[in-house]
Amino acid sequence: MITVTDLSLIFGERTLFKDVNLKFTPGNCYGIIGANGAGKSTFLKILSGELEHDKGEVSIAKNQRMAVLKQDHFAFEEYPALETVVMGYPKLYSVQKEREAIYAKEDFTEADGLRASELEADFADLGGWEAEAQAGQLLSGLGLDEDDHSRLMAELDESKKVRVLLAQALFGNPDILLLDEPTNGLDLESISWLEEFLIDFPNTVIVVSHDRHFLNAVCTSVCDIDYGKITPYSGNYDFWYQMSQILQRQARDQLKKREEKAKELKEFIQRFSSNASKARQATSRKKVLEKLDLDNVPVTSRKFPYVGFKPDREIGNNVLSAEKLNFTFENTPLLKDFSLTVNKGDKIAFLGIEHTSKSALFDIISGEKKAESGEYNWGQTTSFSYFPKENSSFFDSDLSITDWLRQYSPDQDETYVRSFLGRMLFSGEEALKPVHVLSGGEKVRCMLSRMMLSGANVLILDEPTNHLDLEAITALNDGLVAFPGVILFNSHDHEFINSIANRIIEILPQSETGERYIDRMMQFDDYLADPNIKQLRSAAYKQEGSSRLRLG
Repeated sequence: MITVTDLSLIFGERTLFKDVNLKFTPGNCYGIIGANGAGKSTFLKILSGELEHDKGEVSIAKNQRMAVLKQDHFAFEEYPALETVVMGYPKLYSVQKEREAIYAKEDFTEADGLRASELEADFADLGGWEAEAQAGQLLSGLGLDEDDHSRLMAELDESKKVRVLLAQALFGNPDILLLDEPTNGLDLESISWLEEFLIDFPNTVIVVSHDRHFLNAVCTSVCDIDYGKITPYSGNYDFWYQMSQILQRQARDQLKKREEKAKELKEFIQRFSSNASKARQATSRKKVLEKLDLDNVPVTSRKFPYVGFKPDREIGNNVLSAEKLNFTFENTPLLKDFSLTVNKGDKIAFLGIEHTSKSALFDIISGEKKAESGEYNWGQTTSFSYFPKENSSFFDSDLSITDWLRQYSPDQDETYVRSFLGRMLFSGEEALKPVHVLSGGEKVRCMLSRMMLSGANVLILDEPTNHLDLEAITALNDGLVAFPGVILFNSHDHEFINSIANRIIEILPQSETGERYIDRMMQFDDYLADPNIKQLRSAAYKQEGSSRLRLG
């Protein structure tokens, strides 16, 4: 259990939160939410002791072990993945290494024997005999093949390192678990596995995430960082959202009433301040008006960009046809005889464990790459705009955000471009920053602005929610739901897929036999629940040698 008492944190003149009083108890999962920069990760660092606070106290029950998801992906390069996971339980790992060192001695003394006996007892009490098996189960559950378990961390790619560090945090049944963006880098099946793990986890979990479906699945409470305080709500993310809408309406109603009252008072004072018989009443109303401090109304830190895609022309019935596309990268076949017909009204989510297959398909149909064989044709009425996963080449420039976006704007007037950027949360001096210094989230908002100005009636998006906060994800989600054209996209956000897609195409592992693709007109949740699809997927992934059905 963690108890937070009168906690405050102030950076310069800015108060992140003040006088926070919270209690985090076992058996509950707490989601920490708030706008970018509100202090979510900072709050976790305070709880873990990594960061000092200005005032107050953080108390952890005696003998409670805390585990934290590490953010340094290169901290364990010289260790095998399995050993890195066990290092998540420092006491057990220390006993294990000392035990191994004693047994490795050539001159084994009587004192060594006594110490070894003590270590054996500690090793058993701490679950040492089951440690490697548990670590292996965690790694497998998070999508690492058994061959990866013994490989050095330096040999693993970035996404696998992320999974090993997550397994490290989960290892050994910690009393308190702090997770900052644990779903980053995970495919949909790994996220589903993590959801089940946390739902069954008996101790205290505190998590920061931008994944709405994940927060809904695992959270029993939500702590909202806003208005300079941290407010707890019982229930999951959807419950918090409904409550927040009600509270915001109430706050707006109260402000409106105060403004109307102030207007009445001002009119009375102006009318009767020079009237001797009403002077006392006018003076009394002045005092009331002074107490109506309209400037002291709390302001939310949440900002929603405006995301709306308006095609310049309606799309026709012939959208896109692709016939037997083949593409290989570094001797790995990413697409094999891939055929596709896109129809008017389609909003297609592409799934599959080979993330590069989906990116390759998008690159080919957008003209960025050339297929080795096969062909594709766009309909005469179509115009597309492409959001690639890797966008750094777009921002290798000293141009300001305003001048950068002006390149893609049909209206070159600076006032128009600045106004457009303002709706995407680049206001004032922000719009003059050089694009090469932008954060990941700012680059995504620029790329979305570029797409909105294109007037395209087909949108191709490869992982568009990466780097966005919940507010921006919600705005993008709503904008794509309302879009009247065709969408082809790839995402690891369950809610994003389920709310937008009306058609699912899964690229299965490439093999000599069996299904290569599954193509169904249905929502994502229905796709996952369909027993016939489960059977098809099970057969395909068994051929590939995977013990898990993996999406992503």
